[in-house]
Amino acid sequence: MISNYFKIAWRSLMKNKNIFIINSLGLAIGIATCLTIALYVADELSYDRLNTNASDTYRVVLDAKMGDELIKEAGVMAPVASTLKQELPEIKSTTRIHKFTDAAKVTYQGKTIRKGKLVMVDSTFFDVFTFKFLNGQPKTALIQPNTVVLTQEQAETYFGKADPINKSIHIKDIGIWNENGFQDFSGLFTVTGIIEKMPTNSHFHFDLLASMASNPLAKNESWLQGQYYTYITLNNGVDLKNIEAKIRATTNKHLAPELKAKMGMSLEESISKGNRFGLALQPLLNIHLQSDLRGELEQGGSLKTVTIFGAVALFMLLIACINFMNLSTASASKRVKEIGMRKVLGSAKSQLVNQFLSESFISTVFAMLLGVGIFSLCLPFFNQLANKHIEISSLFNLKYISILGIVTLIIGILSGAYPAFFMSSFNTLKALKNRFTNSGSKGVRSSLVVFQFAISATLIIGTLVVNQQMNYIQNKDVGYNRKSLIVLREAGFLGNNLDAFRNELKNDVRVKSITKSAFVPAGPTDSNMQGVMKANDPTQRIRIKQYGIDEEYIPTLGMKLISGRNFTKATDENTLNVIINETAIKSIGLPQNPIGKTIKMPANSDGKSPIITVVGVIKDFHARSLREPIEPLIMKYNPYFSLIIKAEDKDIPSLIKSMESRWNAFGTGEAFNYAFLDELYNETYLREANMNSILRIFAILTIFVACLGLFGLVTFTTEQRFKEIGIRKVLGSSVPQIVGLLSKDFLKLIVVSFLIAFPLGYYVMQNWLQDFEYRTELQWWVFVVAGLVTVLIAFLTISYRSIQAALMNPVKSLKTE
Repeated sequence: MISNYFKIAWRSLMKNKNIFIINSLGLAIGIATCLTIALYVADELSYDRLNTNASDTYRVVLDAKMGDELIKEAGVMAPVASTLKQELPEIKSTTRIHKFTDAAKVTYQGKTIRKGKLVMVDSTFFDVFTFKFLNGQPKTALIQPNTVVLTQEQAETYFGKADPINKSIHIKDIGIWNENGFQDFSGLFTVTGIIEKMPTNSHFHFDLLASMASNPLAKNESWLQGQYYTYITLNNGVDLKNIEAKIRATTNKHLAPELKAKMGMSLEESISKGNRFGLALQPLLNIHLQSDLRGELEQGGSLKTVTIFGAVALFMLLIACINFMNLSTASASKRVKEIGMRKVLGSAKSQLVNQFLSESFISTVFAMLLGVGIFSLCLPFFNQLANKHIEISSLFNLKYISILGIVTLIIGILSGAYPAFFMSSFNTLKALKNRFTNSGSKGVRSSLVVFQFAISATLIIGTLVVNQQMNYIQNKDVGYNRKSLIVLREAGFLGNNLDAFRNELKNDVRVKSITKSAFVPAGPTDSNMQGVMKANDPTQRIRIKQYGIDEEYIPTLGMKLISGRNFTKATDENTLNVIINETAIKSIGLPQNPIGKTIKMPANSDGKSPIITVVGVIKDFHARSLREPIEPLIMKYNPYFSLIIKAEDKDIPSLIKSMESRWNAFGTGEAFNYAFLDELYNETYLREANMNSILRIFAILTIFVACLGLFGLVTFTTEQRFKEIGIRKVLGSSVPQIVGLLSKDFLKLIVVSFLIAFPLGYYVMQNWLQDFEYRTELQWWVFVVAGLVTVLIAFLTISYRSIQAALMNPVKSLKTE
């Protein structure tokens, strides 16, 4: 009996192939989209959850105020970890991370390989973070200086399949710049452990873990400077507010003597002037999505983006399900005579119910399988767009399979319920005459149309606003020229040959200018954060970044010197002359024309306070992302490491080949790597660019599925008004008049949907734009365009079906009268 239901159901579906295909495709797209976003959201929310003590682990962050500057940074001072562990029994364990390089230079048995992220960590690292050791002991692996733990993949890069334990590798070019110059930690490191491949869902990544004991500066006792990422794990049941209060008290106790010695004022005096020195706790599980701190180990995600995408997934599935039911009922409405005939031939109501439910379940299961297939095909493309590594296998676990099964069951029951229970109750005579009414559901259906197109219009608004912000980012004057600038970050590997290489490039007619500086705007930069005394109040100090440049830096990047002079090697080398930006003038409290004015720096380790002299002022430029305000900065004459080349616009590829040839001629043994400054700038906004692309695709899919639903509703309505259309045609109504009659009510619903989408889209996107310090304004035309697009697409969908109905021969609709 059951098999008979499914045989008849399949035949019925094949008689209406077009509706069956459209119906299944709409639901399949909704399911595929929902699956894709659901796995994306699940991946974003899973960051750092692999750690055993994740819920009890926190990062200690800097939360301070100096003058008018709020300071929120991810890195803190070197002694924080050990001091908190010693003085606060509520803390179970602590560890620190110090980042060095994304491309470690390692030599083993005469072969040099530059690959892998290198960080230094305390020996307690594996007490806080959970990693599976394949070889070695986590408790002792990093206790001794010059020891290193490798990921399995990195170990195979150096050693192949051989056992790497107790073998030594030479790690070069690692160190820290400080007031005494470059502190080099290069040397032989013994491999003491191998761990599994680093998971992708972590807020930091590494390939080599060197022992912090190898870094003598990690023992620095200063509570005023440092950049160590510090993590603590609390004992069970510790009150968070209580422990944070104790951390603040401990900080003040150790900070006060140093503050008095270096700034000449007590902690109480500083606090009375509005300053605040403090540390705060940031939950480990919040770092990836909810961190607004400067100096992150890696760029994190965005909770707002995840929330937006999650809402898109939910609404997309709802729209797809609604549309599926609309099309199913529209298709079933054609079968009123069939129902009457079946009842005359003796079919019971239960048999009719089972028949319609069978058809519904076949359609739903088919759509579900098709949706999973579409998801599988599109996942690699989505991974590329979103910069993710989501695997298809992650879908096939009990949780997701159960959800898919429940969704299939619910959709099948709901979409089959209308024809199964309502239509099977029709009076037999009326059914044979093809007479039925269902005015009660009109309001519900109208509401569903409004809901669908309100969501669609909101997505269009969102897509336009994100695109507008990306255009703003691309076209904004950031204070320097990004075009035709080639960056050689690793020029320092040329060693003593760097100046010779630079001079050769200077003589190339394809090179306009060349500068030697590690300061690359909008990218990772080698900077030194310093505190300087305010001009009008020596007891107040502001933090300011220092960069080293040469005399070619400002003209090469097209920056504007608004007063004073540029550097010259003869005048400014080995001096305390500086060029500052406009923001530094305001922050330090210097006069409008600060040329020749001096700035007092904090005392060095020798107790002396250097006095620097302003020789030039440069127009403000964005050294960082547009998400952040422009910071005060000081530039000294101190060229080192990187080269930035301003090239002629023509024939840049041949220049790069020539540069590579010259590089190789110096025999560094290092690969020639370069980047374009405009590409580095764009990488800063990769997250927003990915969101823009993904949101655009989802908007198109949502509108497409909504239009399928609208098509189904128009079909349903024309079926109900079949005879009315025939009578109107007989009485002389033209095709445009009939199309207008059928379209009028639907277009009103579309207008209502946009009136809902307007404030919703404004609120959501205005909230999203708050992440940017510099942002576009929401323009009126965005909402006008979104409204016009929504109405146009809906009108074309309605018109297609309405024209079909208007062109139908009226004899067919009136022959039973």
